[in-house]
Amino acid sequence: MFAKTGSYAFRASIVLILIYVLAGIFVGPTAGIVGAISRQLLPVWLALVVTFAVSVVFKRKLGLYGKLFDSTVGMIGFALVMFWVFTGIFGGVFDVLVTHDSLSQVSGMKNKLPGTPLARADATDYPWFLLGGDNLARDVFSRLIKGSWVVIQIAPMATIFAFMVGITLGLPAGYYGGKLDVFLSFLANLILAFPVILIFYLLVTPEIVLTGLPSYMAIVLFIFPLVFVAVLLNSRYYTQPSVRTPVLIAVLGLFGWLYLSMISNDGALVKTSTYDIPGLPAFLDLFDIGPGLLVVFVAVVFVNAPTVFRIVRGLALDIKTRDYVAAAQTRGEGPWYIMLWEILPNARGPLIVDFCLRIGYTTILLGTLGFFGLGLESESPDWGTTINAGRRLLSLYPHAAIVPALALLSLVLGLNLLADGLREESLRD
Repeated sequence: MFAKTGSYAFRASIVLILIYVLAGIFVGPTAGIVGAISRQLLPVWLALVVTFAVSVVFKRKLGLYGKLFDSTVGMIGFALVMFWVFTGIFGGVFDVLVTHDSLSQVSGMKNKLPGTPLARADATDYPWFLLGGDNLARDVFSRLIKGSWVVIQIAPMATIFAFMVGITLGLPAGYYGGKLDVFLSFLANLILAFPVILIFYLLVTPEIVLTGLPSYMAIVLFIFPLVFVAVLLNSRYYTQPSVRTPVLIAVLGLFGWLYLSMISNDGALVKTSTYDIPGLPAFLDLFDIGPGLLVVFVAVVFVNAPTVFRIVRGLALDIKTRDYVAAAQTRGEGPWYIMLWEILPNARGPLIVDFCLRIGYTTILLGTLGFFGLGLESESPDWGTTINAGRRLLSLYPHAAIVPALALLSLVLGLNLLADGLREESLRD
């Protein structure tokens, strides 16, 4: 009885929130702060509606992703995650959601409460600070939107790179075993033996950065996607050299360019006070990755890769005993073909679930780094830095710290719910 009452109350509250959001879209600021925010986020709502509509219509043709929409928990998690993804894209790339410059200080708006009218606003200015001002008179709402783009940029990409490292090393360790397995497992355990926050602190401190160590680590860690793609294509087209050679040249040329673009910074691969190793020229460098962002990215990959390695190794140890692996060996398939085209596809369920969870862990780690002022610039709008800036006046003006904290909570919650939904549906296969 109480469970049903609680379920109905939860559904009713969700319906009321949706009605308020819809009313805000049409009514605008006269519906209050939430209404004004709802109208400002209109592109996000439209993108969510289109995404869900297309996904539900074609869900039977979309594999595990389509089955996600048979799970209520999975759909809620997916909605929360995609809300922040679209917010980051529209706010960080297209710049259509922010109401003010996230770095600009507006006279008279220091520590102002949410919904405060802009002091001495011009005709071209947005007339309110929707979520108030921080201790430097900057718009909390705009910093929240820009901060979401920082998280969306780093967390998924760093997790993908960590998975590339873990898969590339974990598959041969589990498949071959022996001394290779012992050596790689020892390295992974050695890294995991250190406290995570201590590793982060060491990697992002200025003294370590000046030695060029993060740049050297980037050179090593970022090459694993290139190696993975090369081995994947070579094992697939090994018996078709006329196809394999041009495909490898084209794909590796593109990935090599991307690799050099990621590790090059101001035309140098490694740049310290004593020496300078040249990299790509500026006109060929596709990515403008600042030193602080690169250090954070490397630290996240380095910390996550050993855990992914252990998961992949365990899955490989289990799956290599299956009948279809023995059948592939009987056909004369090579070891890397079996690892990448027999074992890895059959391990995708647990890996996809762990991928979603690991993005959540990475998001928390990024928030922790920002909170301690490590890695990213002090004026960065990332959520951890914003929480740290707002905590100093938490008892008097809690909005500056609570807003990004709730955003961080909702994104991690969404990723956890999404992982639960994917796990639930993968177990039904």
